[in-house]
Amino acid sequence: MLDFTSALYLGFRHGTRDLRPWTQFTTGRPAALGSPQLASEVARQLAALQGCERAMVATSTLHVFWDLFPVIAGRRAAIFLDGGTYPIARWGVERAAALGIPVWTFPHHCARSLRQAFASARSDRSPVIVADGFCPACGRCAPVAEYLALARQYGGYLILDDTQALGIFGHSASPEAPYGKGGGGVLRKTNLGGSGVVLVSSLAKAFGAPIAVLSGPADLVERYESESETRMHCSPPSVAALSAAEHALQLNRQRGDSLRQHLVALVRHFQSLLEATGLTHTSGVFPVQTILGSGADSTAVYDRLLRTGVRAVLHQAHNQTGPQLSFLITARHTLAQLERIVDLLARAVGLVSPQLIWR
Repeated sequence: MLDFTSALYLGFRHGTRDLRPWTQFTTGRPAALGSPQLASEVARQLAALQGCERAMVATSTLHVFWDLFPVIAGRRAAIFLDGGTYPIARWGVERAAALGIPVWTFPHHCARSLRQAFASARSDRSPVIVADGFCPACGRCAPVAEYLALARQYGGYLILDDTQALGIFGHSASPEAPYGKGGGGVLRKTNLGGSGVVLVSSLAKAFGAPIAVLSGPADLVERYESESETRMHCSPPSVAALSAAEHALQLNRQRGDSLRQHLVALVRHFQSLLEATGLTHTSGVFPVQTILGSGADSTAVYDRLLRTGVRAVLHQAHNQTGPQLSFLITARHTLAQLERIVDLLARAVGLVSPQLIWR
């Protein structure tokens, strides 16, 4: 089976022998009553990586988003939701709406529509803008600078789900190194930060660790730590998950940049093979590559590939244009695997397959 469904972009695996040993898996106490000592060290490293004053770790992004909005902004907030935001952040927004916080949704990545929504709201409430730092569906970063400027202008907050960008994007991007360096995420990529911006990120993608982090100004993170209901009623991350996060951060320091360069080369090779068949793809070199405009039914192509031993991702685009077919490329894929998949894909959509050079 050729599998292109895993979001472990850097190929990190955290086997038992790679992690520090532990004698107790969990504390049996809610997070508010104490977390394993390792949690503080992992949070410190993540804050430094992302360019934030402070961070705290959590079991998942759902735990964080569940009560983030009323804790950070209070019941006098108004939420402005980017229409392309990932569902888990949306679920947190839906709970905030159930608590009486008004919500406006604006078109994906449209700062002009956001300004118009601010004007239409005519509210003395503190605005909270919610978006994904990077959208793999369209292959673009959010207009973070514009969103953050608006949040600060109106005395509000920008909350970004930075799950996809963390571990991939970093500072000092160039044509030769389009991901940049360090893997610190969208704030490092855009060279932004400071007051009013909060990141919620899962490490379960590029870093391969089932743990989340809330990062931002120290006062906001401290307020969440002291007032969060999920911290009062739910366990902190397990020692195993914390050890996996610690190991991921160590690997990122040691060879993260070289893995990101290798991943870029694989994505570019995949794109060149698609172009040779006449297939178009997502712009940019993010490792989620979506097939565009093939003229074939995506569901039928997905089924044909599955019968030939290929697993891809069939999903609904956020703009509801119909099913789309995507391939998630990781640093563990090989050139031969990419050539094989494009050959099978070309056959599945009814194109004449080019003569590929097998390695």
